[in-house]
Amino acid sequence: MSMLLRSFDPFKDLSQEFKAMERRFHNLMPSLESEANLAGFTPSVNTREGDYAYHVEVDLPGVKKGDIKVEVKDNRLTISGERKTKEEVKEDEYYRVESSYGKFERSFTLPDNVDAENVSASCADGVLEVVLPKRERNGGTKQVEVK
Repeated sequence: MSMLLRSFDPFKDLSQEFKAMERRFHNLMPSLESEANLAGFTPSVNTREGDYAYHVEVDLPGVKKGDIKVEVKDNRLTISGERKTKEEVKEDEYYRVESSYGKFERSFTLPDNVDAENVSASCADGVLEVVLPKRERNGGTKQVEVK
């Protein structure tokens, strides 16, 4: 009776497992990309201070005016909304639809001198502008009546 000797490679099985995992991960990539479309986005914001107001400009390409919410509460400005896009390509023997969806929210602590009652917002060409007027100061001095 003869005995067969076989060499043992402990890394061979591990290497095959890694290759199998790589194939599975690669097959998941399209679904991971579509999940990323659902994850949301963070719009860029520019702020500036004028003589009479603070200005906040938010880049919101592809966001409809009705999907934007601007709120001032407890000395905080919160801008939120959602972007929904749908790209459709129709050709003779080809039809493709790609949709993406994302929510966003940005919050900012306001300076003490903001007149929250008179905040205004407008949206044009994918840019939201929020104007936060400053309260008038009376020279910083207040006369207090002594009783």
